[in-house]
Amino acid sequence: MTEEKKSGLNTNSNPYIIIYSSILVIVVAFLLAFVSRSLKPVQDINVALDKKKQILASLNIRGLDDAASAEKYSQVVVADMIIDEHGDTLASGSKGGEKDAFVLNSASYKAGKLALFVCNVDGQTKYVVPVYGMGLWGAIWGYIAIDSDKSTVYGAYFNHDSETAGLGAEIKDSKAWQDQFIGKKIFSAGSDDVALKVLKKSDVKDPVTQCDGVTGATLTCNGVSAMLEEGLSKYKVFLLR
Repeated sequence: MTEEKKSGLNTNSNPYIIIYSSILVIVVAFLLAFVSRSLKPVQDINVALDKKKQILASLNIRGLDDAASAEKYSQVVVADMIIDEHGDTLASGSKGGEKDAFVLNSASYKAGKLALFVCNVDGQTKYVVPVYGMGLWGAIWGYIAIDSDKSTVYGAYFNHDSETAGLGAEIKDSKAWQDQFIGKKIFSAGSDDVALKVLKKSDVKDPVTQCDGVTGATLTCNGVSAMLEEGLSKYKVFLLR
């Protein structure tokens, strides 16, 4: 007597496995997209808040909680202007601005749209400009705060994507390292070339414009130097005007 053939789906067949896997992938992708879309407003707020904290850090304003940082940014930033390399104004920005220079990124910077944050700290005008570059393992960036004389560094903050902990990552993690930029000159006397740079301690010849590098992180520090030269050179017309 022959065995009766079973009816229904063969869950061990290749077509069943392919169809089942495809449906599962689609469902998971939909759920991930839904969650990502739902969380995006919160993520955008956090990204904006972190950027405000970085700008404030370059102005030597640190250690504030989230609410205080947002409030301080709105008080300190007089205008988030956009200029070009000729020093001409492309957008005048606004107080506590988040729509003009604030939304620019490295791509805008390469396209010639330069962010310029005009700030008021204790009644004194300061300018904050972003700089972008490459470290040993990935992107690095920073914000340089400049005194009203447009030649003296008021403060600096640097960040990175993937530099080595305890070495290149010190450009972000070490406040003491960032603080050595305070009071440095962007240009050498009698020159309009950007002189602010980072060197090995033994190579520092002009302490007015040169900072000590992070020990063991020569390539990252070379990236910082190149970033400062290229970035600040874009603002040269504005700074020397």
